[in-house]
Amino acid sequence: MNLKPLADRVIVEPLEDEEKTPGGILLPETAKEKPQQGKVIAVGAGRWDDEGKKRVPLEVKVGDRVIFAKYSGTEFKQRVDGVEKKYLILSERDILAIVEK
Repeated sequence: MNLKPLADRVIVEPLEDEEKTPGGILLPETAKEKPQQGKVIAVGAGRWDDEGKKRVPLEVKVGDRVIFAKYSGTEFKQRVDGVEKKYLILSERDILAIVEK
C-alpha cells in the first residue's frame, strides 16, 4: 500500500464477520453489522506533544489486530492486486483495544 497516514492516524483493514449464522442461514449485506475489528496496515508518525517539541509515538503497530469504535473513521476503497478492498482511516483515540493472541 502506498498510503502513509499523518500524525496519530492509523489505516485499518476491517475484518468481516461470517456471512452465515451458526444455523447456516446466509445474511444479506443489509443485515450485517459494521465490523469492529481490524488489522493495522499502516500507522502515522504520532501526534506532537502539548509543547509542540516532541512526537508522541502510537501504541499500535503494523500487524496488530484491534477493536475500534463502531461508527468511527473514514472508509475508503483501494484496488490491491486487482481486488477492491475496504479500509478505514482512524485516529488512534478511536481504537479501543489491541487483541492479544
